[in-house]
Amino acid sequence: MNGVHDMGGMDGFGKVEPEANEPVFHEEWEGRVLAMVRAMEAAGAFNIDIRRYYCEILPPDIYLASSYYQKWFLGLEDMLIDRGFISASEVAAGHFANPAKPLKRGKFTVNDLEQIMVRGKFERKPSAPARFKPGDRVRARNMHPATHTRLPRYARGHVGVVERNLGCNVYPDSAAMEAVENPQWLYTVVFDGTELWGRDTDPTLKISIDAFEPYLEAA
Repeated sequence: MNGVHDMGGMDGFGKVEPEANEPVFHEEWEGRVLAMVRAMEAAGAFNIDIRRYYCEILPPDIYLASSYYQKWFLGLEDMLIDRGFISASEVAAGHFANPAKPLKRGKFTVNDLEQIMVRGKFERKPSAPARFKPGDRVRARNMHPATHTRLPRYARGHVGVVERNLGCNVYPDSAAMEAVENPQWLYTVVFDGTELWGRDTDPTLKISIDAFEPYLEAA
């Protein structure tokens, strides 16, 4: 979807200023949010693409005013309410009022922690040959889906070159809507900076994105 979260190439937000000696978490609650998200995802309450979508649909003023883990927390809260794991009244009260909805993969114990913290594999068996190969010129489609996508706006409509085939993987645009996994070929595509940003760009600049096959067409 198009939204304020897709900030690549946008002006007016200032430089990214790295924080010296940045800690893993700035506050204890941030670690708890990470733990809640990972536990609920591992238990089958949602997948990573659904979680990303719920962060993306936060109102723009909330999104821009929130820290990284605030976005995670607010998206998690909305997601769990929408999916029936908690209610808005329980959030307001600060405690549960009804029996918990069963989880797809049950509850976990501390002995399951190591397994939970290992990301699953997203590569899948292809149903058709790859359409593109390294060296092919491709154009990113000028697409504007209403839901989650991994194709950044700044690349849409522009021509790049396939650098690498990354295999056939779960298609996030489908997974975010909890549709079938719909595996698609994934490629690394390299764009010249001048192609994306115009003649005033550093001519040596190149930008690489990982793009799924439905995002691309032959150029």
